[in-house]
Amino acid sequence: MSKYAFLVEVVPRYLSDQSAPHDSVYVFAYTITITNIGEVTAQLISRSWFVNDANGHTERVKGLGVVGQQPLLQPGQAFEYTSGTRLRTPTGTMHGSYFCVAEDGEKFDTDIPMFVLDALSDSGERRTLH
Repeated sequence: MSKYAFLVEVVPRYLSDQSAPHDSVYVFAYTITITNIGEVTAQLISRSWFVNDANGHTERVKGLGVVGQQPLLQPGQAFEYTSGTRLRTPTGTMHGSYFCVAEDGEKFDTDIPMFVLDALSDSGERRTLH
């Protein structure tokens, strides 16, 4: 086990009631659970996302914290939040990273491997990402 490690789980959902396919607007929510699986208390400081649609358009989203918070997670502790994004196509992907700082001052990044946003076959199943 790494001294500094977060586990990322994501459940994406297509929001048909907020989407307008005839206007090329597809809205997705995603619920992310971040668990500190390391040995040291650490804080999520910022996020960096790449949101890709099926037309090859990529939007980069960067900012402090997640949903206005910078959760401090003790070993074994989890934080869950829900956010969303809009695409111009019915399918796309997201990936990125979280920048974190451990209480001993060590800085580390947690990768968020790519996951699929799909309005056509959204199962709403939980995916564990490392």
